[in-house]
Amino acid sequence: MKGTIIKGIGGFYYIDTQNGVYECRARGKFRKEKITPLVGDYVEISVIDDSKKTGSLDEIMPRKNMMIRPKVANVDQVVIVFAAVSPDINVDLLDRFLVLAAKQNIEAIICINKIDLDTEEKYKPIVDVYRKSGYRTIAVSAFENINTDELRSIFEGKITAFAGPSGVGKSSIANILNPALNAETGDLSLKIERGKHTTRHAELMEIFENSYIVDSPGFTSLSIEDILPEELENYFPEFKEYLGQCYYTGCSHVKEPDCAIKEHVGDEIPQERYDRYLFFYNELKNVYRERKR
Repeated sequence: MKGTIIKGIGGFYYIDTQNGVYECRARGKFRKEKITPLVGDYVEISVIDDSKKTGSLDEIMPRKNMMIRPKVANVDQVVIVFAAVSPDINVDLLDRFLVLAAKQNIEAIICINKIDLDTEEKYKPIVDVYRKSGYRTIAVSAFENINTDELRSIFEGKITAFAGPSGVGKSSIANILNPALNAETGDLSLKIERGKHTTRHAELMEIFENSYIVDSPGFTSLSIEDILPEELENYFPEFKEYLGQCYYTGCSHVKEPDCAIKEHVGDEIPQERYDRYLFFYNELKNVYRERKR
């Protein structure tokens, strides 16, 4: 029988199948081969007791990707939630997450919540920048139920990582997607097993049929230090069309003349995004220099 791991805790894996959720132990071969089954893995199981919904995890299908935080396999997309106000949008943090998602080859969708509280509509220029950069960006209000139907449609039939800082309304959005979740405001606590001195365990939460979300714990900083400076250009989608067109091979798009990227800044490439590229590039160059010492 085939299914998806929706939770793993204490050596048991809970597999969502067409016949319900089965509690399974993984075969010993995985331990011998040093393979750890992950939430999100597509697997094959053998049923041991159908009445008790128990079984054995036999095979893990090849993964298309793996997120590190939280540790989840086969993520189709990440929806990054920020609030228009209270707290204000931290674009540095947003751009770091976009770079990390691109590095893992995961599509990123931006959701700006609480637009009902932004009476001056300061969020609109930010939305315009990211849409111009090629990101699907949705402005919503979970409280006023604005644009939530569009938001709901992007989750259908996918495994979605649900990320964003604390206080941006992720729980409110989750409750709109599926009111039966009863996620506590301010904390998707039923997604992450929390306890004193225990490891946090990611868990897939089914919001519609074959549609899951997994919460990423609220973050305040995201490290991009594992990215090489020369790699960074690949993680800015607005650069893609012009890569390879610079006069100099290996152009860093910083100081070189006849740079195809710089020629389009302020036009097809938003100035704000190019400035962020420069900031990240210099940050990574400094990290690289420190490592060489």
